[in-house]
Amino acid sequence: MTLPATPKIPYGGDYNPEQWPQEVWTQDYRLFDAAHLDTVTVGVFTWALTQPAPDVYDFTTLDAIVERAAAEGRAVCLATGTGAHPAWLARAHPEVTRTDFEGRRHRFGQRHNSCPSSPVFRRLSAELARRIAARYADHPAVVAWHVGNEYGGACYCELCAAGFRDWLRKKYRTLDRLNHAWCTTFWSHTFTDWDEIEAPSALTEHWRGPDHTAFQGITLDYLRFMSDAMLTNFVDEKAAIRESSPDTPVTTNFMGMYRPIDYHRWSAHLDFASWDNYPPDDRSAARMALTHDLMRGLKGGQPFWLMEQTPSTTACRDVNPLKRPGINRLWSWQAVAHGADAVLYFQLRASRGASEKYHGAVIGHAGRADTRVFGEVAQLGAELDRLGGVSLGARTPARVALLFDWDSWWALEISDGPSRLVRYQQVVLAYHRTLWDAGTDVDVVPVTADLCRYDVVVAPALHMVKGDLARRLEAVAARGGSVVTTFLSGRVDEDDNAFLTDVPGPLGPLMGVRVDEWDAREADIVNPVLLESGDDRLEVASRLLFELVIPQGAEVVGTYRADFYAGTPAVTRNAFGDGHGWYVAAGLEQDGVSWVMRQVLARHDLLGPYADVADLETAVRIAPDGTRLRFLLNHRADKVTVTACAGGVDLLTGERVEAGRPLALDPLGVVVLHETA
Repeated sequence: MTLPATPKIPYGGDYNPEQWPQEVWTQDYRLFDAAHLDTVTVGVFTWALTQPAPDVYDFTTLDAIVERAAAEGRAVCLATGTGAHPAWLARAHPEVTRTDFEGRRHRFGQRHNSCPSSPVFRRLSAELARRIAARYADHPAVVAWHVGNEYGGACYCELCAAGFRDWLRKKYRTLDRLNHAWCTTFWSHTFTDWDEIEAPSALTEHWRGPDHTAFQGITLDYLRFMSDAMLTNFVDEKAAIRESSPDTPVTTNFMGMYRPIDYHRWSAHLDFASWDNYPPDDRSAARMALTHDLMRGLKGGQPFWLMEQTPSTTACRDVNPLKRPGINRLWSWQAVAHGADAVLYFQLRASRGASEKYHGAVIGHAGRADTRVFGEVAQLGAELDRLGGVSLGARTPARVALLFDWDSWWALEISDGPSRLVRYQQVVLAYHRTLWDAGTDVDVVPVTADLCRYDVVVAPALHMVKGDLARRLEAVAARGGSVVTTFLSGRVDEDDNAFLTDVPGPLGPLMGVRVDEWDAREADIVNPVLLESGDDRLEVASRLLFELVIPQGAEVVGTYRADFYAGTPAVTRNAFGDGHGWYVAAGLEQDGVSWVMRQVLARHDLLGPYADVADLETAVRIAPDGTRLRFLLNHRADKVTVTACAGGVDLLTGERVEAGRPLALDPLGVVVLHETA
């Protein structure tokens, strides 16, 4: 099972006509025609309409929605409607609402409010999915199934505690194994009966934030359990769908770098990945590139769907900035450049009330077609029509892999020390940013991925080293590749227990270093680092974390300039086989990370053609028929002119581009070049 079969990139989005009388639907579809919108996601929050009472199913509204979309020639991504449960369900079965970390049972209201361990919720949500699939399985307009919506919202109720104990029994089998994994001799936490184990909670004496206690073993496993519990809800509904719809692809919309759920644990269960892109501000181009790459990596490089984005503004934050003119187009093309095979919005028409009535939409409350936002959406729709299906199924020919690991994220941030200021996501962003700046195509992959085809593997803050990962990283270097890792890597095993050896644990032989001590400081404390390679010298700032490195065969590339460890190594390079292991022991600021990574990329001739042109993004995709597409995206507010590195045709304008000749991009401009040999 792969992606939905479509003739071009689906363009449209989340549509909620149940909020409006049918005369508004007629107006909407005229505007959809004008904006080239060909795909609608419907039924996302219709549980209360479709099942208004325990034993009553009413498809009147959903039938009308689907039939109208089909009559208007639209493809339908049909949701199961289980993103929020109805009021009657919460009243009849209060246990279906979740209990938060503070121990408070939620009442009905909001979404993300269902206990994933509730037998009633599991049974009724699966039954709704079963009935919807049975009714629409053979409908020619339905191209994909959309299960739930943005899964999230951990639960700490007694049902989840019982589910957690069952999960632990399956994982550890014996209490002796569990006690060993959790190091329960610390603080006299040894368990002698499974029923003694409770869900972590703020009600415990020592807690460290919104989702964990100082009992790190139980905290880490509860994060894993809750991710699996919500996955079980998805699997329940997918299995119900498959009873009558064996072939139509099934997905759910992820939320990018979303900490509570390990999307790698989910990826095998989705037919295709999809996600909702809501960056925190309008300066997030590099962050979005990382997240697109992460989503593409979930299914081994298979393209994904951009299921939601706003055409203008969000409504859920303290401050909700407006996308400036041209930004929606630019960011949509960025998604396609990184592997999106669909570009969809939330929402097509603004909600008339409730919490998202001010959320951006293609069509506002007045239903106008002469707004700036509508005009830009229509312009992009026309461009996607011109592109056609040439990019569908195209993959990224990356020779660089960046490892992203939820277990390392969780383990690092629930740890008491060395520093709560070091955030996993920020470290990963810094290293991916250097690859983005350099115009290097990169796959963001799990630690279990096959690394054989990569020349460079980057593993920032690889706190937890599991299974045979160290051996596989050594194999990359042995055959001539480069492996880069950083401070706080190689610290713990899969149970979050420290390796009983020198830091960086099993990564030590590859890195050729030993770390006995480390220094953590406040964010305003700077220790300069001098980086040197031949005649190339640069002094940069480092902050937060400073490991004291003792070389065990590694060459010193960077040294600290201050404190009692001035003159000692901060960055090293170790010859291993035909390649190298790089260890960055200090929290280098961005210019320092860039210096190190460009040394690595240059060795493998992996710097992009415009690596020295700031904010000019490039990416390559290769279609199944061999068509090579090069995307150039100008994130600058001024025009930029470069020398074309290859010839071909710009698919957005039809203009021919000659290799070696000037190529101009307008401010926020985009070129999609069909390269010729």
